[in-house]
Amino acid sequence: MVEVRTAAGRVRGRTEAGVAVFRGIPFAEPPVGRLRFAAPAPRRPWTGVRDASVFGPPPPQPGLSDAGEDWLTLNVWSPDLAAGLPVMVWIHGGAYAVGTSGLPEYDGSRLARDGIVLVTLNYRVGVEGFAHLEGAPANRGLLDQVAAPEWVRENIHGFGGDPARVTVFGESAGGGSVAALLAMPRAAGLFRRAVAQSVPGTFFTPELARDIAGACAAELGCAATVAELSGVDPGLLTAAAEEVTAGLGARVGRWGRAAHRSILFAPVVDGDVLPTTPWEARHGVDLLVGHTRDEHRLFTAIAPPTEEQITTSVAVFAPEPYPAAEPLPLYEWVLGDWLFRMPSLHLAERAGTAWVYELTWSGVLGACHGLDVPLVFGNLHHGQPAALIGDPAAAEAVSAHMRAAWIAFATGGDPGWPRFDTGLVRLFDTEPVVAPYPEVESRRIWRDHDFAPLGLC
Repeated sequence: MVEVRTAAGRVRGRTEAGVAVFRGIPFAEPPVGRLRFAAPAPRRPWTGVRDASVFGPPPPQPGLSDAGEDWLTLNVWSPDLAAGLPVMVWIHGGAYAVGTSGLPEYDGSRLARDGIVLVTLNYRVGVEGFAHLEGAPANRGLLDQVAAPEWVRENIHGFGGDPARVTVFGESAGGGSVAALLAMPRAAGLFRRAVAQSVPGTFFTPELARDIAGACAAELGCAATVAELSGVDPGLLTAAAEEVTAGLGARVGRWGRAAHRSILFAPVVDGDVLPTTPWEARHGVDLLVGHTRDEHRLFTAIAPPTEEQITTSVAVFAPEPYPAAEPLPLYEWVLGDWLFRMPSLHLAERAGTAWVYELTWSGVLGACHGLDVPLVFGNLHHGQPAALIGDPAAAEAVSAHMRAAWIAFATGGDPGWPRFDTGLVRLFDTEPVVAPYPEVESRRIWRDHDFAPLGLC
């Protein structure tokens, strides 16, 4: 057992394979009761020593039963409680609707043994975190993500971390969250570097977000206000959002691309919490950003499209005609560009200092969305994304290269290849190479697309 004093009280973790591990440390008050739909509030002190051996409960979301109200917790892995090591803070993905830091794929033991202090965190998702409600601050999930690095700044020294060398990193909606933090005044100064993996380009206008929240509330006979929803069971709100998702086909004419892609939640460019999209922000933070080669392959495998869906999607999402290709590869090409590849590239092109990568190593579904998560964490044998790898032994080399690059970036600001303003990027395969950015045709097609917030049609 190991103990550390935080600003709110002492916590007791345990040593596992040479790493001190603390789970379920609260970084804010539970967002329930009078704090429901509020910005995260500082955690009140406790007496005695708080057990930190189990993960905190996940925030409300589909498929998970209610396990408690202390949703806003974080976890720390440290190889040395007195070393002053660089800190990496992980923000998980999940379409801003699902996810929790306690999943086995986010186990931080291997990264910590490589020489960092790793922090993972829970944040409110779905209606609780991103529904645009009257009487509530926008983007509560993002505000949770600000509160966690604030906790890190105040407390991480006791866990062996250097608060002056904090890097935030995340994938998919986690990568979009990292991008959003770059544009948020409230997050300024909380981290020195950022890693954004497979950044989604989906941000909402207040009008669209308000309309979606109204539809969710209407499923329960309520208005989308704090006054009417604060007493509603979170599970009922989650179920209401699922009902709206199931009927999105009828809302395409009003919600447009968001309905086409069944996207119910995203950061809202509200002019306050999030003043602008990340591509318009000037943040002054060193950035490592990239994507996988076959971003959409996973989604195609989960929900194979019909011929009509292929034709419609290409017409709706392509900003101009693509080169001739077979229908299914064209579908994956267009949607992979719109969802992740080109937003990631746009973020890099507009950043002050950026390094870019593409994952080209192929697992079961090629270099698909999410394959980078087990590779970066080194969790090749456990966790759902590990199933994308196939043979773990074949992935060891590329995983080692990616972990080394991420840790080198967090430690000294250089992942090991030239900056993007040279025109060069790192292609991660069994043997990584440095080359010009490979998605030349996509870059040309999307050059003038601004990825503005999605609005009402």
